[in-house]
Amino acid sequence: MIQYALKCDEGHSFDSWFKSAEAFEKLSSSQMITCPVCGSTSIKKSVMAPQVCTTRTTVATSEQPKAPLSATETKYEQALKELKTYIEKKSHYVGREFISEARAMHQGDVPERSIHGEARADEARELIEDGIPVAPLPFMPTRKTN
Repeated sequence: MIQYALKCDEGHSFDSWFKSAEAFEKLSSSQMITCPVCGSTSIKKSVMAPQVCTTRTTVATSEQPKAPLSATETKYEQALKELKTYIEKKSHYVGREFISEARAMHQGDVPERSIHGEARADEARELIEDGIPVAPLPFMPTRKTN
């Protein structure tokens, strides 16, 4: 896993983890990385300092530091946490079926309800072009496994 500091074309900065440098390049070239603030898919790597481990134990076990760099949440982090909690409580997680569920609701095939799930950027654009209202979430949904 590798962490990159990223920046969108609007100047918003954020961090994200990727399986490898190649995984970042693949996702970036297919515009599957979005800015959590504005939703832009024009994302570039930003200058960042490498994370350096200070002991062999930390390196061997990939153990994370015990205390985060910022122990307190910013008001934006708190607002995002509250938004995520609200959305996950008030809507139904449909996972990768999001596109088909949104279309079925729009066409009247299934009852309308609040849903959230996963979709590629190009799939979401198609929904919008077809007049189906969708919006990207500024966080990854908690995946339901059962």
